[in-house]
Amino acid sequence: MQAITISTSILSADFACLADQIHAVEAAGADWIHIDVMDGSFVPNITMGPFIVETCRRITSLPLDVHLMIDNPERHIEAFAQAGATNLSIHIENAPHAFRSLEQIQALGCKAGIVLNPGTPAAAMTSVIPVIDFVLVMTVNPGFSGQKFIPAVVGKIVQVRQLLNQQGSSAPIEVDGGITAETLPLVYSAGARLIVAATAIFKYPAGIAAGIQALRSATA
Repeated sequence: MQAITISTSILSADFACLADQIHAVEAAGADWIHIDVMDGSFVPNITMGPFIVETCRRITSLPLDVHLMIDNPERHIEAFAQAGATNLSIHIENAPHAFRSLEQIQALGCKAGIVLNPGTPAAAMTSVIPVIDFVLVMTVNPGFSGQKFIPAVVGKIVQVRQLLNQQGSSAPIEVDGGITAETLPLVYSAGARLIVAATAIFKYPAGIAAGIQALRSATA
């Protein structure tokens, strides 16, 4: 089987000891650190800004996978790139100039991703496929950690892979929301290879390392 990339979302981390938490997922074999940026407008929560990205950059050398769930994302791309983001993803739903914004992300040296909410059809991303490095398919409605996986999104992951293939794109598919050892095989079979997990790692009953191992084993 093709290997998965685990992007560990610090949304469920204990921020009182963030460095220790990030070092723990590093030691457990996580591939990326996922940072959810929310503004309380585009999504109903307020979380992290460039300062947290800069802090994570000092803590770890792992790639920083930054997901912008904010209005007017084009205004903030440069700040997050300068803070140390490796990947920057923006939502198709609120990016009228998405093509230009994705090109800007790449020009700043980051990988560019387009994000689709659960209610957004796969076809919405068709025109920007030439300028994306990956697609992030939300498997919950964005805004909060710990939500239940939406099974209906699995079919859309298949459609996204078909659209990418039709345009000759090898861009991988990332999924985020309710991913556990039980739901991971569903998205993997549909074509996802980049896996964002928060609760399933930081809140795993047997600990962080066991949580990551459970995800790895789910596609073995």
